[in-house]
Amino acid sequence: MSNYVLTDSWTMTRRELAHWARQPVQVVVGLVFPVMLLLMFGYLIGGGRGVDGAYVDFLIPGMLALTMAFGLEATMLAVTQDLNKGVIDRFRSMPMASSAVLVGRSFADMLQSALGLLVMIGVGHAIGWRWNGGFGALLGAVGLLLLLRFAMLWAGIHLAMVAGKPELVQAVQILVWPVGFLSNAFATPESMPGWLGAAVEWNPISATATTVRDLAGIPDVATGSFAAEHADVLAVAWPLLLVAVFFPLAVSRFRRLGR
Repeated sequence: MSNYVLTDSWTMTRRELAHWARQPVQVVVGLVFPVMLLLMFGYLIGGGRGVDGAYVDFLIPGMLALTMAFGLEATMLAVTQDLNKGVIDRFRSMPMASSAVLVGRSFADMLQSALGLLVMIGVGHAIGWRWNGGFGALLGAVGLLLLLRFAMLWAGIHLAMVAGKPELVQAVQILVWPVGFLSNAFATPESMPGWLGAAVEWNPISATATTVRDLAGIPDVATGSFAAEHADVLAVAWPLLLVAVFFPLAVSRFRRLGR
């Protein structure tokens, strides 16, 4: 087995980037979809129940966090398509690190996610949102957002291999929607029924959104709950926990394929 994990992973990343060049529409759709959601909730549906001040200041950080949960289906479908076309078997027969295929796929996804963040921040600035924190706080917020994406990504890769087929991935991907919308991306937990607001506060997306708002100088309304007061801790702890669970599960399942 090759010891050059990073080299092998970068080779697999370049393979995914080559797919982008051949299928640019899929990349563009992935970038445009969150922008459509942002404009829809900001101008058509939004209103920000329980939000003090400009709703756009509350909405943009929430949308940045929510965007990290969307678009996972592209990576999940790519993994299952490789499995069903026998591409993975060919890679497994080569002298390369067994995890490089999955790591390379995740690197490509993270590149697109970083690009998506830049697009969303640019659109937010165009519609009146301003970052009130310092540059260091901005880097910290971007780091937290990408950490959340990395965690969600490995959960998606594992579920994709469990599903095994592209058509089943679409059913599994539906789970992203309730997880995403049961967050504080669009409204404060205080404006929701008590039991629902409590659940929303413990959502990993809510923890990241709350922390990004705080870093941007737009603190949420304090509720006194543990989750609300320690959102910054949960914004790191939740993704690390998800990675600790799903990364080894995904790599282990990949190594067992074909045995």
